Amino acid sequence: MNYFYSILLLFTIGALGSLFLGKKDQAANLWGNLFAIAGSVAGLIFSIQTLLSGTTPILTVPSAFPLLSFTFKFDQLSTYFMLIICTIATLASIYALGYVKHYYKKYNIGVLGFFYNIFIASMILVATSHNALFFLIVWELMSLASYFLVIYENREHNNIKAGSLYFMMTHVGTAFIVLAFLLMYSVTGSFEFEAIKTGIVHAPSQITNLILLFALFGFGTKAGIIPLHIWLPSAHPAAPTHVSALMSGVMIKTGIYMLIRFSLFFLPAVPLWWGLLILILGAVSSLLGVLYALAEHDIKKLLAYHSIENIGIILLGLGSAFVFVSAHLYSLAAIGLIAALYHTLNHATFKALLFMGAGSVISETHTRNIEEYGGLIKHMPQTALFFLIGSMAISALPPFNGFFSEWMTFQSLFQGVLRFDVLTKLTFILSAGALAFTGGLAAACFVKAFGATFLARPRNQEVAHTKEPGVPLRAGMAGLAALTIVLGFFSGTVTGFLNKVAASLINLSGTETMIHAQTQSVNIANNFAFISMPQIFIGLVAALTVVAGITYLLTRTQKVSRNITWDCGSDLSPRMEITATGFSRSFITVFQKVLKPLKETEVEYDDERMKYFPKSNAIHLELQDIYMPYIYQPLRKLVLDTAGQMKKIQVGYTNAYILYILIALIGILFVLAL
Repeated sequence: MNYFYSILLLFTIGALGSLFLGKKDQAANLWGNLFAIAGSVAGLIFSIQTLLSGTTPILTVPSAFPLLSFTFKFDQLSTYFMLIICTIATLASIYALGYVKHYYKKYNIGVLGFFYNIFIASMILVATSHNALFFLIVWELMSLASYFLVIYENREHNNIKAGSLYFMMTHVGTAFIVLAFLLMYSVTGSFEFEAIKTGIVHAPSQITNLILLFALFGFGTKAGIIPLHIWLPSAHPAAPTHVSALMSGVMIKTGIYMLIRFSLFFLPAVPLWWGLLILILGAVSSLLGVLYALAEHDIKKLLAYHSIENIGIILLGLGSAFVFVSAHLYSLAAIGLIAALYHTLNHATFKALLFMGAGSVISETHTRNIEEYGGLIKHMPQTALFFLIGSMAISALPPFNGFFSEWMTFQSLFQGVLRFDVLTKLTFILSAGALAFTGGLAAACFVKAFGATFLARPRNQEVAHTKEPGVPLRAGMAGLAALTIVLGFFSGTVTGFLNKVAASLINLSGTETMIHAQTQSVNIANNFAFISMPQIFIGLVAALTVVAGITYLLTRTQKVSRNITWDCGSDLSPRMEITATGFSRSFITVFQKVLKPLKETEVEYDDERMKYFPKSNAIHLELQDIYMPYIYQPLRKLVLDTAGQMKKIQVGYTNAYILYILIALIGILFVLAL
């Protein structure tokens, strides 16, 4: 356990040292990120050792405050999430060594290093804390550290606005989390997780239902589940890129971690409606998330919306697992849970890679608008390759990791279609359809993102001056790109490992094993579905080799001549390319009832009398955020109206306030007497 203290000490030294160095840019950058790397690597080693040992270490430090203890438990679930956090934090910190340089002489690098180290340490504490009060403390620490990172570039008004929305939403979510823990305390009389697990079984169903709903609101807000997601598309792009990679790839998964903890650790006998609700929210989040991403041309916002989409995919796996648990089909529940846990790791990997690729492009072009890119593959070929790998992984193309976890999610949903009655069967069918639709739209979105960014001709003069980013940035991206391939190729090994994590949460003893995972293959439900990622990889390589060979044989005698492209008598220009807006316009038109597009046309003439010969014609296409006018604005109006009515009792007389206190005391005594 001293080793775990050493991990926390490394982050503490990194944070305080960065703050002390302050505006000594290079020293603060090196100090903060090198200690973040050291702490993350140490945490990675610790989590791997703990998982392989199969032990469940518990560390308890007594507190002088009643009900509060600093309890850490390293079970399979918490250690697995610690593994994800430390893996992505290691590579993000390597990337940051080079990326942070463009903040030199602009912002305080020491402040960035301070909150960055605190942020990583707090996520580790969230995953390992085992006392509700201690958990709330470190949860708040994580929220505050990430808030200050979001507003780090505080000279940008939009960043302050994004941070304010994030601050408000995360604390609304925290309020619901507090209510959930208070309800648990009212039943169990303890804030210790183990005591809650033991005592909550005696709670009435009405109480457990409320606990689940409060947990959904609280942790769903952090995870970015639609419609609780409104902070995410603005907050993630506002943060520095290596922080965006951690927030989108890792931090939002803490909400998923606690939903699993509440559903399978605290309340193992979850009701059917809970699983169906999670399935519906997963289908809606995945589908709407990718639709909004398709219409977005801010590259970091596009990636942020895809985080919502992938949270939805994770929820589809979780929802199916919860439904199977409610029906006591534990071996099938393991399939859904493994799919969710695998996609949690996969999304952390390829989303961090994509954010880092986007950050490298932004640091060179000084814009986040995809429409102003183009032709970057000639100047940044390595970055283009890494971004392409991430794009293929998130589009669930084999042999990359995203393909396998989505395949597993499909298998879980198909099992639900086979096993249940009409209403539940229909929910599984619609969920599978939403997942299939989401996969196709995600592929289309990244055809747009990669093509408009790296291919064709430059659409901005800045592109001509771009170059590959420094070695640390490329090293961070290369590590994540390699990880997407490794996690895909060795999916059988990873599945076998995750089966142990699932078994620690679901009682699989005495049930038929539905997953047979080997190094090279995975077999589900006695050959209901079989897959071998190495065989797929070999097949793809063989197919490409055959195509390349045939192409060579057919064209080896042909002479290749290079000439200027025929341009219809005019000069070729970027205006002749299909734009990102043009690419996504057909999708927006098809889904206009959902997306509510707003079109604004600006026409400029040299002379008003020459109205048929415009000098320029510009079209601006924006989307309405349907959640604001239909959910949040009415809610805001209700709160303001209620506050206005409550204000009437503030009469300004002391006697009146004493009367209010007396009435409140009488009411409390009356309730206690009952």
